[in-house]
Amino acid sequence: MSGIAIYDGLFSVKDILSNSDMFYNSELIVLSACETGFNKLVPGDELIGLSRSILYAGANSLILTLWPVNIDSTKEFMIEFYKNIESGKNKASALKEAQLKIKEKYNSPYYWAPFILIGNYN
Repeated sequence: MSGIAIYDGLFSVKDILSNSDMFYNSELIVLSACETGFNKLVPGDELIGLSRSILYAGANSLILTLWPVNIDSTKEFMIEFYKNIESGKNKASALKEAQLKIKEKYNSPYYWAPFILIGNYN
């Protein structure tokens, strides 16, 4: 089952959808942990994954990761991303510029390419 691991268990898709106003009008939800945008289809699994459930619950957009991430490069990436947002860039531009900045230090796509934006890009 898709969900977010929290201190006392799993905050699941079911929890998100049953509290559907939780993300209402949230401009951006960032899930920078490992594989937050990855959905594995297995028999009996829910049809709605984590990312789609957050969008259904009212979030305008999400930043997710497609594979396990490195803690150091992810920290640097998030600092750059939020600097770009604070300077007035839209989410897509902030993401792209953060990726280019991290690429200068970590050449391998493993470090800068796992981050994706879904939903509203502005």
